[in-house]
Amino acid sequence: MVFSEEHEAFRASIRGFVDRDINPYVDQWEEAGIFPAHELFKKAGDIGILGIEYDEEYGGMGADHTFAMIAQEEFGRVHAGGIPMALGVQMMMATPALHRFGTHELKEKYLRPAIAGDMVTAIAVTEPDAGSDVAALRTKAVRDGDDWVINGSKMFITNGTQADWMCLLARTSAEGGHRGMSQIIVERDTPGVVIGKKLDKLGCRCSDTALLFFNDVRVPVSNTIGEIGRGFQQQMSQFIVERMSGAYSKLKKIEWALEQTRDYMRDRIVRGEPLISNQYAAFQLAELSGRLDMLRTYCYAMAEKYSRGEDTTREATIAKLMGSRLCRDTAHWVLQFHGGTGYIEESWVPRFVRDIRLAGIGGGADEVMLQVLAKIDGFTPA
Repeated sequence: MVFSEEHEAFRASIRGFVDRDINPYVDQWEEAGIFPAHELFKKAGDIGILGIEYDEEYGGMGADHTFAMIAQEEFGRVHAGGIPMALGVQMMMATPALHRFGTHELKEKYLRPAIAGDMVTAIAVTEPDAGSDVAALRTKAVRDGDDWVINGSKMFITNGTQADWMCLLARTSAEGGHRGMSQIIVERDTPGVVIGKKLDKLGCRCSDTALLFFNDVRVPVSNTIGEIGRGFQQQMSQFIVERMSGAYSKLKKIEWALEQTRDYMRDRIVRGEPLISNQYAAFQLAELSGRLDMLRTYCYAMAEKYSRGEDTTREATIAKLMGSRLCRDTAHWVLQFHGGTGYIEESWVPRFVRDIRLAGIGGGADEVMLQVLAKIDGFTPA
């Protein structure tokens, strides 16, 4: 992939945002277990990165997908996984369906302030009994005149305690499975929306993740995104963007971890020699570096294909699967080569290991990616 001067200038602006407005504060945000989403997102909105691919009519940049890829790649340089995840939700998980299928009125009311950073968003799909199996979700929205009346619960909702509105997927008819669902915008301060609790997580600790309850929540039917009953299909297309985003965000994170480990092993003397002189250790790092280069090349090709308007379902599935496995292998060897030093919380390693493990779970577990890929390639019955 050939990057233009405009691409490189944009990359520099994202890098400056990370170095200036995020990394100096991640330690205190991690300790607090939350970051100031409205404050940070407003800064992001001011430099135009929350609506990279969205219409200029609503405050977006109107750029192609390669710019969004660059942003997610540079977010990988953030020294805590929770911030890129929260930004990714705002940019590439909660808003794509609204931009693509929403009415002008909904875009003016909800998309424009999200792009500006004046509103924080969330994606409310996962439930206690319906994680990777979205077709099993139970939250219902029953029509009563011009309103939906929503009852149910949502689990593992990123930005859940700070979001101003969420893109919620609910059943709007009695049809089972993937049929009869709709995407509905729900404002968090609507009566009946209850924050059950902020979840205490293994990693990504500075990102607020919530359990939410919906008790007779009334929302106008006009808050429906796109066509009633087509929510599952719209959500699936939104998942493709999410999975590509997740793969992009791992590139710089893995690169940074390998560089830090290489430098540590150059300085660490074992039996009179730098640890990096151990051929076994050097070969392990070299293989990880080679796999990273393959993933990066694949992601760049995927981004270009998506920018051309082509279907990238298969590519997104593969990138997420292989990226998550590379994340796990990198975490293993980074910790192993740091030894006891890497097991101490004063080191950067424990946070990296905790945060990056989510790659194979969130946004569709590895097993789901294999299921999707096997179906696409005809390895399972139609």
